Amino acid sequence: MSVDFNKSRRNLLGVSALGLVAAQLGTIGTARAQSSDTTRSPVSGTATAKKNTFGPLKHINAGVLSIAYAEVGPADGPPVVLFHGWPYDIHSFVDVVPILADAGYRVLIPYLRGYGETRFLSATTPRNAQPAAVAMDAINFMDALKIDKAILGGFDWGSRTANIVAFLWPERVKALVAVSGYVVASQAAIAMPLPPSAENRWWYLFYFATDRGEAGYAKYTKDFNRLIWQQASPKWAFDDETFERAAQAFENPDFVRISLNNYRWYLRQEPGEKKYDGLEAEIATFPTISAPTITLEGDTNGAGHADPSAYAKKYVGKYEHRNIAGGIGHNLPQEAPEAFAKAIIDVDKA
Repeated sequence: MSVDFNKSRRNLLGVSALGLVAAQLGTIGTARAQSSDTTRSPVSGTATAKKNTFGPLKHINAGVLSIAYAEVGPADGPPVVLFHGWPYDIHSFVDVVPILADAGYRVLIPYLRGYGETRFLSATTPRNAQPAAVAMDAINFMDALKIDKAILGGFDWGSRTANIVAFLWPERVKALVAVSGYVVASQAAIAMPLPPSAENRWWYLFYFATDRGEAGYAKYTKDFNRLIWQQASPKWAFDDETFERAAQAFENPDFVRISLNNYRWYLRQEPGEKKYDGLEAEIATFPTISAPTITLEGDTNGAGHADPSAYAKKYVGKYEHRNIAGGIGHNLPQEAPEAFAKAIIDVDKA
């Protein structure tokens, strides 16, 4: 490839890191997600159902968290762990999961720290969302469920987490699907100023850096998040019911604090935890990823993203990039579930 990564790093790191800020159902016989709003499955076509959703969540203590998660598919199937982004929830994958479960996969979708029914086990644990902490949550989740190795997939924060796990703990990752590619950055990279047009895209980064922003986000959480959805996916015609289904996850008592901390940590406005210093130092070297990988990008991603040529060299195993057309924005798994599910299945065959 003729593109020099270091030359492209300014654009890539600025876009990817900031864009990160930009989660249970019981396994059922048909390996499908169910609707809690009807007495019959919405995927069967025999009921007039509301939005497809997950059934009862599972919970497991993992590290500093009690993690709530959805699980679908055969218990002995190849494990797939999917990570959502900000400000979304596990329902970003609600239409992906039936496809994967029908293909024989055991699919697990955890709520990230600060979302849904996931809770910190101790009131004294820092409400910290630095990248290493969230990635460690993923490893702790897999450890608690005794999953040695899995296919990982995600978008936004979830893509960042999946990438980090893939290069910090390569023995735990069978394959990777990452929306928007190598969305990994460091505090030093974020310190580099961008051109005004790019800075304008991240207006909320500066808003979150202020006391006014903290108060405003706490007061108008749902309105704010709906605006982010609209800006990040300008052609996604989601309805009120779709948004409200996800918005329940924002009622977590730590949601606002976790959201703000992620941005503020990147800007060195809030400290991380010293126990993660070693991992953050390794992340800041931007290691390569050897696991088979497919990266995806929608054609109308309003959250900003780097050109695939800028990060393709970071994937040194079997690698493919796919552009998904049709007015697909930032929340690609929910806007193009068939394409995302196909990438998971295809990368497993790589």
